Amino acid sequence: MSPELGSPRAQTVSSNGADPLRMPDGALVAKRDAPVGGQAVLEGVMMRGVSVWAVAVRRPDGEVELSSEPLVPWAKRHRLWRLPVLRGVVALGESLKIGFRALAISANAQLEEGEDGEKEEIGGWVWGVTIAFSLALAIGLFFVVPVGLTSLFKDQIGSPVLFWLIEGVLRTGIFIGYIAAISRLRDLRRVFEYHGAEHKTISCYEAEDELVPARAKLYSRLHPRCGTSFLLIVMVLAIFVFAPIGLPAWYWLLASRILGIPLIAGLSYEVIKWAGKNRRKRWVRAIMWPGLMLQNLTTREPDEGQLAVAIAALGAVLAEESPEQAVGQQHIEIVA
Repeated sequence: MSPELGSPRAQTVSSNGADPLRMPDGALVAKRDAPVGGQAVLEGVMMRGVSVWAVAVRRPDGEVELSSEPLVPWAKRHRLWRLPVLRGVVALGESLKIGFRALAISANAQLEEGEDGEKEEIGGWVWGVTIAFSLALAIGLFFVVPVGLTSLFKDQIGSPVLFWLIEGVLRTGIFIGYIAAISRLRDLRRVFEYHGAEHKTISCYEAEDELVPARAKLYSRLHPRCGTSFLLIVMVLAIFVFAPIGLPAWYWLLASRILGIPLIAGLSYEVIKWAGKNRRKRWVRAIMWPGLMLQNLTTREPDEGQLAVAIAALGAVLAEESPEQAVGQQHIEIVA
């Protein structure tokens, strides 16, 4: 609900870039959309801008370890990667690459030193296997399994329209069930808290508010550009993308689901970016409401220490660039 006009709360909202319409959880959200994104990692947060990304991790001794690396987006290298849909596929690839690199940094930061005072860090081949397994699991669980199960009853279903509707509902149901299941894992709770810290920090920055934990905690842990919302959009858009294919042989159905992933991802990126830029429109909020509700499972309220880590990561990015000025020269797509 919006604060009453003339109230101290409304004056506080209007003193920065926060939107008086609020998010579904009643917390503040920014009116504007800035080219800044991020990801929760183990005991930390990764933040990225247009030309640099940084990860801040709280080590077991309580100190915050900060790392940053330069970034040259593919969209800056060739005009082709700035075209609609293609730019989304490129952005997704970049996000995955940076995300796994940040996760490796955070995991190694949690390792204790051995008796010789050295840390035995996780090798690159381990992360390679992890990445390959994660991608195979995602493709198999959310695309291969739904079409495989639905194909068992293809002859009984008969209608192509009914087939892709059942498959789409099954795919979306598996995805939501998966999110609900992992949200109950105690070991992931702190990761979800850092996810909330990431969102709150980005919204605080987008509202041009003071980047301190006391201010950042006032903002919503739900964000229109969240990867969770993006994935839900992928599940829904897949229904319409696969519809024209009809009911070919099972091997063509399977191939289409795998080969069609880049197209669906690119279209979903366009939707999520559009929603972020039009977040003040009530009908846009209504469309994005299911994705925002799903974020209630993948985010938790962070404490001020976790917000401080997220702010440190964003601060490292802002020390190297002004995202708004940089993005004025090139079209860069970033998910929060």
